[in-house]
Amino acid sequence: MIRHAFVLLAVVAAPAQAQMCDGANATISPDGRALGHLPYGDVAEGELVSVPAGLSVNGCRVRRDMLPDLERLLAAAAGDPAVGGRILAMSCHRSISRQSATFCRTKQTASGLDRAISVAPPGHSEHATGYALDFAVRPANGCPDAEACMAATPAFRWLVENAPRYGFEMSFPTSNTQNVKWEPWHWRWVGRSASVPGAARARALFAKARAAFPADPQIVQPPRVVRTVTPVYIRLPVLERDKKRRRRK
Repeated sequence: MIRHAFVLLAVVAAPAQAQMCDGANATISPDGRALGHLPYGDVAEGELVSVPAGLSVNGCRVRRDMLPDLERLLAAAAGDPAVGGRILAMSCHRSISRQSATFCRTKQTASGLDRAISVAPPGHSEHATGYALDFAVRPANGCPDAEACMAATPAFRWLVENAPRYGFEMSFPTSNTQNVKWEPWHWRWVGRSASVPGAARARALFAKARAAFPADPQIVQPPRVVRTVTPVYIRLPVLERDKKRRRRK
């Protein structure tokens, strides 16, 4: 147990530096954020498994703990006519090197701060945890992947109503105070409850984000009910012999 706790702390507390595209490191704020994004490091390679080809776009990998709930969600969506098509997994885990390439893709046309509104700098992306992914809709019906028009689809409305039942919450809702672009396609897994295998670890990784920048919809742990016993006092009748004893005194 001690060894596993150490590994978890290492992932949370020692992320890679958020390198900018010119090789310099981004300024880190007192709460650990780089350009608005919290640190996450990268998941160990052995923790990742592939999402079945029929359930993903161009293939992707996620944490082993997350896959069962993801498969259940995608199967439920595939069987519900309300979706209006299919929901698929896309852009799941991203290594730090891949995140760096993604972050620097538009370096000639946008500043690091502008890019960070929609893409986290390396070492500071939820995708690196293996517990986050983007959802794609098929048929796309003219809406490109990872664009706000997804929010107008029946598939997105289905996710809002049903994804929390499978342990998923939307990381970057509208008007979020983290100053990250609204991303209706980006969801993270924290488990339906803390007792689900792997959920405690996912919740530890996202603890700061969930406290400071709540998801919407979000998974709320039901309040713990503590049963208390209220004492009941009963007035007992005074027996005749007790009355006689009192008079003798």
